[in-house]
Parts: sequence; C-alpha cells; structure tokens
Amino acid sequence: MNQHSLAFWSLSVAELPQPLQTAKEGLTGAEARERLARYGSNRLKPPKRSDVLTLLLAQFKSPLILILFFATALSFFLHDPVDALIILTIVLVSGLLGFWQERSATNAVEKLLAIVQIKAAVLRDGASKEIPVEEIVPGDIVILNAGDIVPGDGLVQESKDLFVDEAMLTGETFPVEKGFAVLPAETPLGQRTNVVWMGTHVVSGSAKALVISTGKETEFGKVSERLKLRPQETDFERGIRQFGYFLMEVTLVLVVAIFAINVYLARPVLDSFLFSLALAVGLTPQLLPAIISINLAHGAKRMAQVKVIVKRLASIENFGSMNVICSDKTGTLTEGIVHLQSALDVEGRPSEKVLLHAYLNAFYETGFTNPIDEAIRTHRSFDLSGYQKTDEIPYDFLRKRLSILVAHEETHLMVTKGALANVLGVCSAAETETGTVVDIAAVRDRIQQHFEEFSSQGFRTLGVAYRKLGTESRMSKEDEAGMTFLGFLVLFDPPKANILDTITQLKNLGVSLKVITGDNRLVSANVSQQMGLSKTKIITGPDLRQLSDEALLRHVGDVDVFAEIEPNQKERIIIALRKAGNVVGYMGDGINDASALHAADVGISVESAVDVAKEAADIVLLEKDLGVLVQGVREGRTTFANTLKYVFMATSANFGNMFSMAGVSLFLPFLPLLPKQIVLTNLLTDFPEMTIATDRVDNEMIDYPRRWNIQVIRKFMITFGLVSSVFDYLTFGVLLLVLHANQDQFRTGWFLESVISASLIVLVIRSRKPFFKSRPSQYLLMATLLVVVATLLLPLTPVGKILGLPPLPISFLLLIGIIVVGYILSAEMTKRIFYSKVKV
Repeated sequence: MNQHSLAFWSLSVAELPQPLQTAKEGLTGAEARERLARYGSNRLKPPKRSDVLTLLLAQFKSPLILILFFATALSFFLHDPVDALIILTIVLVSGLLGFWQERSATNAVEKLLAIVQIKAAVLRDGASKEIPVEEIVPGDIVILNAGDIVPGDGLVQESKDLFVDEAMLTGETFPVEKGFAVLPAETPLGQRTNVVWMGTHVVSGSAKALVISTGKETEFGKVSERLKLRPQETDFERGIRQFGYFLMEVTLVLVVAIFAINVYLARPVLDSFLFSLALAVGLTPQLLPAIISINLAHGAKRMAQVKVIVKRLASIENFGSMNVICSDKTGTLTEGIVHLQSALDVEGRPSEKVLLHAYLNAFYETGFTNPIDEAIRTHRSFDLSGYQKTDEIPYDFLRKRLSILVAHEETHLMVTKGALANVLGVCSAAETETGTVVDIAAVRDRIQQHFEEFSSQGFRTLGVAYRKLGTESRMSKEDEAGMTFLGFLVLFDPPKANILDTITQLKNLGVSLKVITGDNRLVSANVSQQMGLSKTKIITGPDLRQLSDEALLRHVGDVDVFAEIEPNQKERIIIALRKAGNVVGYMGDGINDASALHAADVGISVESAVDVAKEAADIVLLEKDLGVLVQGVREGRTTFANTLKYVFMATSANFGNMFSMAGVSLFLPFLPLLPKQIVLTNLLTDFPEMTIATDRVDNEMIDYPRRWNIQVIRKFMITFGLVSSVFDYLTFGVLLLVLHANQDQFRTGWFLESVISASLIVLVIRSRKPFFKSRPSQYLLMATLLVVVATLLLPLTPVGKILGLPPLPISFLLLIGIIVVGYILSAEMTKRIFYSKVKV
C-alpha cells in the first residue's frame, strides 16, 4: 500500500499527517499490528514463496515436462489412454519425490536463518523492545545506536553526536552528522540532515527517529526497485547456469533430429513425438535445481551443527573454494577478552589518578559496547558519588578517541581516552608523577619510548588526557584541544591456546591466513611470534598508502599481517587479493567492516556482530573462533563435492544411455523403448541420486580448495558418455544378433541393462578411489540396491506386463549381467586414467 509521499523533512512533528503522529511512548501493540496489515511487511521485495503449493508446482515448471504433459493428454484422447496414464503417474511420482525432499530442505533453511535475524529497537507500549526489522511500521519510534542499520526512512526526533554512513545511497564518503531540524522542502536528499534513510548505518552516536516510510516506499526501496538489484552471481551459480544451457542445446538438437528422422521413416507422428519428448526428459537433469537445493540445505544443516549459519546458500561453494581468509586478531586469534595490565603515568609508573580518569571515561560512555571499556570497568571500581556526567562525544573511527564531561567540585572536567597518537595530537601539556604540568614537547620522546617498549611486548597502549572546562556543562569536538596528557593504559588480549593448531589445520586445507588489524607494527609482530609465525611479513597502513594498486597486487600475496590499517584500506586489500586470483573470505564484526564484507567472495561475521556486519555477511559464525571456521570449510567442501557428484552422474550413464537410444532408434524397425519405459527409466535412475546429499566424501576431495570448472564437466561427460554408449551398443548387438530377441524382449533387456548400469555406476563415479575402497553412505547404498532389485523383479509382476516388460529367460539375464559387470570395470579403469590426466 502507498505510504506518505510528502516532504516530511520540512515539517515539524505537529505538522505531520495524523497517522504519523505518535505518542512519546511509541505505538501500542494493537496499532502496530493494524499498520503492519495496512502498509505491509518492511521488505524491499516479498519473501520467496515456499508454501506447499508453490514448491509442488515448481517441480513441474520445466518446459519439457509441460510439453510432455500436453502430448500425453493428446495421446489419452487419440491413442492409448493406459500408456498416457502410466506416463503421467511416473512423472507425478518423480515430481512428488523432488517436492518432499525440497520441502524438508526449505523448512530447515528457514529455521537456520531465524537464528541470525536482524532486529531493531523500538518504543512499543511505552517500553523499548527488540523486534524483527520486517515488523517496523510507519509511526514507529526507533532507537538508533552505533552499528545499527536504519530500518526505515525516518525523521530525527532527538540525537546525540549522531553520524550516519550514507555512502550506499548518496555516494558520500564520510559519515554525515544528523540532528533535529526543520528544513526547506526543496532541500536535496544528500543535505537532509534531519532524516535517516533505510539501509544506511549509524557510525557513532545515538538517536530516536520517527519512521515515515518502510519497504519499497523508502528512498532505498525506490532505487532498488528501479535497478532490480540482485546479489552478485557466484562462480557456482554461473557454472550451473552455463551447464544448463549446454545440456539444453545438446538436447534440443538431438530431439529435433530424432523426431524429424522418425517421421521421415514413416513412423506414427504422435508416438515419435512422445518418444522424442521422453528422450529429452531423460537427457536433461530436470532434478538438478531440486538436487542442488537439497544438497545445499543439507550442507547448511551440517554446517549449523558446527556453529556455522549460512545466510545465502550459493555462498557455500565459495566457502569451500576459499584459499585466503582475512581476519582481525581480536577474538579470532586471541581470546577476545581484553585485560587491563596497568595504568601508568608519563614516567611509566603505576598511577591511581590515570586509573580513576580511565574509569570515569569507561563508566559513563554510552556508545557501542566494546571490550576495552569493559576491561577498565571490571579491573577495579571507584566511588563516583561526587561525579555527575553532563556530556559525551562518542568514539568514531576518524578521531579514534572518546570524551566524557563530568561535573565535580564546582568545575567540569573533560576526560579523553583513545589511540595514543590521536590523544597526543590534542595535548599541549603533560602531567608528571609529582603533579607538575610541563610542555608536551619536553616529554614527547619519553612517551614514544614507553609506547614502543609496551608495544614490543605485545601490549596495546592507549592514552588518557584531561582538560578543565570551568562552568561549561556542554562540550564539542573543538574542545578536544589544549589538553593535558595524563598517562597510559596498557592492555593485553592473550592468543588462544589452540591457535597454532588451528592455523596449521587451515594451512593443511590450503587456506592461508592474512591478519588485518588496527594495532601497530610492534604489537602485531609480537602476537605473530606468540602464534608461532616467526617469519611474518608485515605491511602497515602508511606503507599501504604509498603503494599503487599495481604494486599492491604484486606484493599482497606475500604479506601475512597488515598492521595500523584504516577502515577504508580493508576493502582495497580484499580487492587486491581477489585480483591476484584468490577466492577471499573476510571475517569481520565491526561497524567499519561492511564494505570489506561486501568486497570479499565470502563475507563472514559472527552472531554477536553489529547489525551492519551481520547484514553484509554471507555466513555467520555462532562463535568467533577460527576452529569453527575450519569445520565450516570442511562442510562447505563436502557439500560442493556432493553437488559435483550429481552433475557427473547426470552427464555420464544417463546421458550415454539416452544418446545410445536416440542413435539405435534410427536403425531399428521399432522404438527401442516406449515413452512410458523411458520416463520410468529416468525416475528409477534419479532415485539413488536424490540421496547424494547424505553421501560420504573422501578426504582428498576436501583437502584443498576446488572451483567450478565447466570444461572438466564437458570432458567427463564425453569420456564417460562414450564408455556408456559402447556398452549400450554391445547390449543392442547381443540382444539382436546373439539372443535374437523379439521387440518386447529387446525393450525389457535394454531397460534392465540401462537402469541397473546407470544405478551401479553411481557407486563408481562418486569417488576417485576404486569403488570397493570408498564406502558410500547407508542411504545411497540402500537406494541403489533397492532400484537394482526392483528393476529385476518388475518384469515378473503384473505392473511389468502393463508397462510392456515381459519376463526374460535366464540366458538373457546372465549375458546382461556380464555386460553390466564389464561396464563397471571399464568405467573404473577409465576413471583412473581420467583423473591422472585431468585435474578436478
């Protein structure tokens, strides 16, 4: 439904339309439900329908299946209703099998995605509560803090040092300050400083905003609607699409040719048409979309068991192909629990005054939660009954410091802490151990010396400074000047106990670790040594600025640690690594990680990350631990390997059988298989392949990264398709020239050989090892044996008679068995030669 298209930035709250005028306590639950029904869900596009009927119909949407339905219906009325009903029944059973599996997979994925759902804080019924972003409605009052994604276009009601990153909407590089105001109606979008826009994110500060528009009615919604934005296609998706086009081209040419020749040979037109269509259904792996969905969903469920939640299923393949992982060290390589080692004065001696000032700053800050302030607060408590907070300038990534203003003993004291260089940059004096204030120049060298000493020991060092503002109860960033440097905060975050083993496991999987950190070179070098990386090559942010893109491209692969890195440099590093031919994963959980997460092939975040990082990620870890990542990579590769197995199966025995049938139909006076028999063949050979998602994967298939390769698939199809065809024609020759089979015996013999060989070849193709050395999963083995037994018994049943499959003499069965065994052994030898010459 249309929402309010008005210049709301030019109106005060009292001038807004009545539906948008909300009480200070926010909407009631009943009002919110009514508005959700009126305006719809807060989404840019409707969720993909996954109800029962939609999924069921999707199994039959292939053009070939629809044409087959039409031709079968025509046959029902004009020719043979029994055969038509049989074909329809088999196609429906095949579709229902796909539906059952895909429905289960879809439900599983929906449950997993709910775990990492993005939520927003709103005022409802007078209290702040977290609700899913999709439930935000016009008139809601949202509470915004650093790291939050803005859930709708809204008017700022109150704010405190609010800075918002609007780059994705306006292209503006730097965060924009927002606040309460009434602006002229003609104000351009980029200058509407009283409005927050959906999809942008808060860099620092806090605010309350009244939501005016949601979903498609937002500015971002209008842009995405015009551009029809879709996620970047992965290698895997591109490969599947190319593979589908390739098979469709082959099928179309073959089917048209077969139909034309059969008509030319004066065979019944409807029978020829049905035969050609059934052949096309056998040639095309119409189960491919369902098999891929099932496989990826099974993979996502297995990955969830090792605490890895997949938000975008197609990213599993990239996850398995990943050969470089970039990560910060905090919480990933280290314990992630920062400890305050000591608070020291300018001379490097323990100082109670430095600790008190640091505690004041950490106790009163209200920005985003961070481990440094938590470490200061838990290190020791002070009685602050004589202090009262009056103002705050939150931390941001440009200033790299946080300032608090407190009232104490009839004066106002500003306390600032942050990165040492950034704190020193606003200091003109320093306080010595005796309380004497001296010029900063007199002690700068000493401060730098202490800093290098602490850093070389692996400690992170912050600076603390103060300034007395007299009676001023408010402050601005301009007041961060002429301050007095007080001392150091020395912090440490020890490496994880098992980190060396984890890095070794990643290396054994062919994944190299690149550390990207804001810490200085000395701290980074010390931590690297503690992790056993003795010959670490380090490059710093200032060094990076001096390098051209071409020079960075040449050196990026050799660098292990990127230190003193600015937020905007992360994306540049990721892009350089990708251009160098790597599949790059980036692990980030902070406000400044969103662009790097988007730039990477696989964006990885953690469940505790800020909203903007979780939203940008393809994969979310429930624990910030590289050990979890190792297991996730293994599962990603397992999923990719099983998907590739189905593709190989669909392009070997199935393709060879149908190709052979098409060829022999030109020389036989009768159709080698009736349309109903072809469709049944297709159903029976697909049945074991539907269990492929549960199959075991050999270690060599997950030992190193693999990528989708359509050339290898073509070579595989030609090689194994030819082997299959050789034994198919051998079967034709034996049946006609040795056993002198009649028409029905020929069809039964060919049906048995075709189904049994295509089912058993699955056990050969699924592994690079000899089939007797690699154990398939229980489900795959049972499904394969079940199909073989059912196929052998079918001609002995009344159903076999209906299908035109009479029982065969023992001599027929023995010779067909010998041919199948010969085919399996030949495929095994061909497999060994193929993998020795072609790298997959």
